[in-house]
Amino acid sequence: MSNKKRDSKKLESKIRSLFRSSGTAVLNYKQIASKLDVRDTKGRNDIIRILNQLHSKKILKAKQRGQYQFNKEAIPTKRARLTIIPSGKGVVSVDDFNEELVISKKALNKALDGDLVEISINRKEKGIEAEVVSIVERSTKEYVGVLERQKEFGFVVCKSSKAYTDFFIEKEELKDFRDGEKVVIVFKEWKERKDTPHAKIVKSLGKPGEIETELHSILHEYGLPYEFPSEVLEEAASFDVKISPEEIKNRKDFRKTLTFTIDPKTAKDFDDALSFKKISNNRYEVGIHIADVSHYVRPNTLLDQEAYERATSVYLVDRVVPMLPEVLSNDLCSLRPQEEKLTFSAVFTIDEKGKVYEEWYGKTVIYSDYRFAYEEVQCMIEQEKPIVEAKHSLTGTEYTVPEHVFNAIQSLNSIAKNLREDRMKKGAISFDRVEVSFSLDEENKPESVFFKSSKDANKLIEEFMLLANRKVAAFIGNKKNKQAFVYRIHDDPDEEKLNNLKQTVRSFGYTFNLSEKNISKEINGLLLACHGTKEQNLIDTLTLRCMSKAVYTTQNIGHYGLAFSHYTHFTSPIRRYPDVLVHRLLQMYLDGESSAKESTLEEACEHSSQREQLATKAERDSIKHMQMVFMEDKVGQEYDGVISGVTDRGIYVEIVENKCEGMIRVMDIKGDYFQYDMDRHALVGERTKKIYQLGDEIKIKVKKVNVIKRFLDFVPLN
Repeated sequence: MSNKKRDSKKLESKIRSLFRSSGTAVLNYKQIASKLDVRDTKGRNDIIRILNQLHSKKILKAKQRGQYQFNKEAIPTKRARLTIIPSGKGVVSVDDFNEELVISKKALNKALDGDLVEISINRKEKGIEAEVVSIVERSTKEYVGVLERQKEFGFVVCKSSKAYTDFFIEKEELKDFRDGEKVVIVFKEWKERKDTPHAKIVKSLGKPGEIETELHSILHEYGLPYEFPSEVLEEAASFDVKISPEEIKNRKDFRKTLTFTIDPKTAKDFDDALSFKKISNNRYEVGIHIADVSHYVRPNTLLDQEAYERATSVYLVDRVVPMLPEVLSNDLCSLRPQEEKLTFSAVFTIDEKGKVYEEWYGKTVIYSDYRFAYEEVQCMIEQEKPIVEAKHSLTGTEYTVPEHVFNAIQSLNSIAKNLREDRMKKGAISFDRVEVSFSLDEENKPESVFFKSSKDANKLIEEFMLLANRKVAAFIGNKKNKQAFVYRIHDDPDEEKLNNLKQTVRSFGYTFNLSEKNISKEINGLLLACHGTKEQNLIDTLTLRCMSKAVYTTQNIGHYGLAFSHYTHFTSPIRRYPDVLVHRLLQMYLDGESSAKESTLEEACEHSSQREQLATKAERDSIKHMQMVFMEDKVGQEYDGVISGVTDRGIYVEIVENKCEGMIRVMDIKGDYFQYDMDRHALVGERTKKIYQLGDEIKIKVKKVNVIKRFLDFVPLN
């Protein structure tokens, strides 16, 4: 394309954009020239020519001679919520299109992440092109960036991939905010002929790089509030802590049945408890008792609205950002030991094989006799004795549990193992992933890294929670009269990603047969084969990426990963809003009420799924930040690593001993020119033919750590 044509196209794009953003305004060529700062005769003639062309294409309509208005009817549009992706492009989901539509940077027309926009859709030879025609409603989302303060103005430079532009801060908005500090901003306006939008500073987060600043930044970036409004706290504090005799009369009483909780050592909120009673030689009554949050959090209250908006608790490395105020999550609703608590329960008559003979659901009252940590129960299971050693004890001293409690734990463990074995036979996927954790000092800085894996005590609780979730979902889902409900679904894995996984694991020497009918069996075989190897974490991650995302919906299709035809979330209402909804719906249907409105529930499901995904991203970012802080003083140190990713820019390496991931940039690989081989997931030396391939072991030295930008640079050691 010649320069002349390119300039003409650019001018046409500006004129189109001007008319779109002007709404119903009527403009002539002089006004357009003024707004676009065109002052020469040739430029004005070009504007007149382009106006005539746009009029003939019916993109503009002539109101009077030489005066034009944007013709909205000429371009069919659709409304959609815009999302900005890391490349700076936009994506929208639109009815009639199975896949998201991508909007190029130049076609965003000053729209920002989260804006409600009108888009035009054009089918061309190269594919579908989408363009933002107008901005219907600006998003109120917050951005986080570093303030660069000048005398008369300032700029906030955002690291977030959701912000493709910096934000201009007017002098009166600067106030006492300091140069170089991290701030939270909100959009104000984007003026004509201005390259950057104007914003208002809402608050300062402090000095970049400090743990408190960075973790609060992460929460703000994902729109996750960490403070409760005062009126919500007041409502939460208004409840009577005593349970009335009248309330107990309306519930099934489990206070005299052996009941206990098993949770992490650091847990403060206890969602669930197990009760155990032997009925006959091979039959037991097992109660899965869940905090009755719905008794306190009633529909349409301030508490309910706040819980709905948050939808989930967020678990960062050094803190929990709760869905409910602490007076509820850690106190009133928490199933603390030696306290009477209101619960919603699933009670089963079950044998040692895990076969359920009877089931009952309803409101209950319990008294938790014991609070165990996973480590304490694991100690008893492994030693096969009712003794908790001092090193595993919550109190730091050795103690002995009563024989009947120890027997209950043994029986529950045996049932759980059979339930798990049955799930595996039916095709459940077993991800026994190693979880990275940090030992923190008094200032919440990481001193060391350690890994948590799921043991029998964890799996004991997991299996009974899965049982309750599955049975509650089936209880409602199998009714003849369909009743709207909240399900947790998980679709089949992506075939193309499975093929890519097959190619990748072949380089490690693993077979992965996609022609098998039972793909879940193949996946489990692969996960078992790589268990305990240096590449386990990598293969686990790649396999997880093949999986669909589990989401909430009213349309049940089953849960592929768990191999359940029906599944829901019933067991964690303190930290998940869908569980609160499930409790309410279950009680409604037990009371014989008619079905809830499906469309309202589906909206809540979509919102909860989105919030869950944001919380997961925030949690990952907090781990990444702590890894950077942990590695900050280790520049120059050498480590064994495994290549965990390959791109045209370089190779990602995961350090074996601490799972911290960094990058070796192509420019830092000396001795040859390396090209990216996509099919082999490798960088290949042009002259030496040396290969850096996904999964290869590699020795590295730490070159650079940037805590604020969260990147870690390595160089290879020959």
